Amino acid sequence: MPNSRPTSPHLGIYRWRVNMLQSTLHRLTGLFLCLGTLLVTWGLIAAASSGAAWHLFAAFCGSWIGLVLLFLWTWSLLFHLCNGIQHLLRDTGVNFGPANRNRTHDPVYWSAGWAIVAISVVLTVLVWVLLLLQVGGGAA
Repeated sequence: MPNSRPTSPHLGIYRWRVNMLQSTLHRLTGLFLCLGTLLVTWGLIAAASSGAAWHLFAAFCGSWIGLVLLFLWTWSLLFHLCNGIQHLLRDTGVNFGPANRNRTHDPVYWSAGWAIVAISVVLTVLVWVLLLLQVGGGAA
């Protein structure tokens, strides 16, 4: 018997847009922030335990994988923060009227979405440059 019921659209018909990327990244960075809390917990326990435990923790954080994890954790924190602020601003409903939903041009929130991604990357690099200057003994 043939199926005459209409089928719902599949994800394959949608164009990938920045707001979809932001939603995915917001969820992933939230998960990564939760996992990064384990690293912070390890550091706090190591600091309270002994000098040897702290040196093991510091050695891990100073290794290339530790630095990559800390850099990504910093970016996750800043992206999640910037995207959360953008969500609060979007909740006001500004620029979501019928004229801005017209499919003949990109809505204003698409360019704002790319700006949030860029701002989070710039802030992450800025934090790490300032951190490296401080650790290196330079004046920040």
